[in-house]
Amino acid sequence: MDFKRVYPFYFLFKFGIIYNGDNMLRKITNLVTHRLFITIFILLIQVVFFVFIILHFRQSFWAFYVVTLILSIILLLRIISSEMNPGYKIAWIIPILIIPVFGSLIYLVLSNRYTKKSKDRSNSIDTRLNAYLKQDVSVLESLDSSDAYNQIWYLYKTGKFPVFQNTNVTYLKLGEVYYEHLIEELKKAKKYIFMEYFIIEEGYMWDNILDVLKEKVIEGVDVRILYDDMGCILTLPDKYYQQLLSYGIKCCSFNKFIPVFNSKLNCRDHRKITVIDGKVGFTGGINLADEYMNKKVKFGHWKDNGIMLKGDAVWSYTVMFLIIWNYVNNEKDNYELYKPTYEKMEATGYIQPYCDTPLDSENVGETVYLNLINKAKKYIYITTPYLIIDNELETALKVAAKSGVDVRILVPGIPDQKLVNEVTKAYYNNLLASGVKIYEYKKGFVHAKTFVVDDVYATVGTVNLDYRSLYLHFECGCFMYKASCVENIKTDFLDTLNVCERIHPSDTKVNIFRKLKRDILRLISPLL
Repeated sequence: MDFKRVYPFYFLFKFGIIYNGDNMLRKITNLVTHRLFITIFILLIQVVFFVFIILHFRQSFWAFYVVTLILSIILLLRIISSEMNPGYKIAWIIPILIIPVFGSLIYLVLSNRYTKKSKDRSNSIDTRLNAYLKQDVSVLESLDSSDAYNQIWYLYKTGKFPVFQNTNVTYLKLGEVYYEHLIEELKKAKKYIFMEYFIIEEGYMWDNILDVLKEKVIEGVDVRILYDDMGCILTLPDKYYQQLLSYGIKCCSFNKFIPVFNSKLNCRDHRKITVIDGKVGFTGGINLADEYMNKKVKFGHWKDNGIMLKGDAVWSYTVMFLIIWNYVNNEKDNYELYKPTYEKMEATGYIQPYCDTPLDSENVGETVYLNLINKAKKYIYITTPYLIIDNELETALKVAAKSGVDVRILVPGIPDQKLVNEVTKAYYNNLLASGVKIYEYKKGFVHAKTFVVDDVYATVGTVNLDYRSLYLHFECGCFMYKASCVENIKTDFLDTLNVCERIHPSDTKVNIFRKLKRDILRLISPLL
């Protein structure tokens, strides 16, 4: 999710306006001239304008009421008949029924609706995936009788993502470890470096990476950076890509934030991908900012993870990056120019990178999680920063626990967003009552997104257990079957439990007002 960076109060604290009086004039000047402040101001003007229009038309109350009622009925019918998740349907139906004028207006402006142009571009992405991601039939045939076949077939047939062998995967259990491997591999680049991240922040981590990238540009390496404009609204200067372009680094921002209410505000590029020469790839939960490697402490110790891939499966991440790069820049690369010759290596298991897009109706990230839950016979170990799930995931977890599967979920002990953490806690009672075990990481914040099942299945990536990741964002992950790193993921999970506190039903008791607050937050959680 990572939206703490765009909350106004977080913004004020960051600039020291609330608690620090030193250099107040300078800080207020920085605040007023900052892009986010200007953006909020423009959005508030739009709200005032909408309110003015509504108040103006109230003089013709009956005509205004009839028009509003008809619009609300049309929108309700559209919502009910849509393929939208039931949780979203309920979350939108309630405001439209209670406050038809504002509810209908908010839905029209912010609901996740796609134009024909967007869908056409989505179809072009599918076409390119089919053209450049080819399945080695012999690899697929070797899985024919395995328990993983259905999961792998789903990702290949529906998601268009092939499964690979001849790939080594190294599990990186902390941001510090991730950074060390990333810097080392970046220095080895000979042809190209592709990097795509939700957040980049100037500081120790990014500054050192940038120094390496500058050197590589001088050596003739094709360096490309793609960052999410909303994710970096407080961490990078406006039009930061121009600065990188001056260094010879090709750079662009995804879905540039424009201060106008529209549904694009909801859809962000939450992926984290690095590809080096098509031979080495990185993904996971780690952004390029100091807090992710504990150089900056905000919410206690930051527990994150990632993976490093070497071998055939890196080609999928290469194609994923180029597709989104071409999508943003409206370009067409010849992808074959970036495909290396892969050497044979000693590698175990099957590796299947995948991604998810809000431009279609296929919820790939959620389906991977559901399939893993349903396949579990012994245990399911889950690590997630947020636990804001729909009915399908909640039911699957409860049924698995009731069936004797050891279901354990690791969540933060120190939240990055107190409001969102309240929503997470609203799910505790039902899950605990079904036998699901929940642990809070008392040392700090958990940002890893990991499933490991029965010693044979695992997935690591960017997909949180919340509505935004599951339905609204561009995401990515890596499914692994019988890979040697699955044991490392399991070991790290169990080791982390040693510094966690298990939550019991008695720990969830709160007063009636806080319970009401959680119930309301859970009801509207799809819109948060």
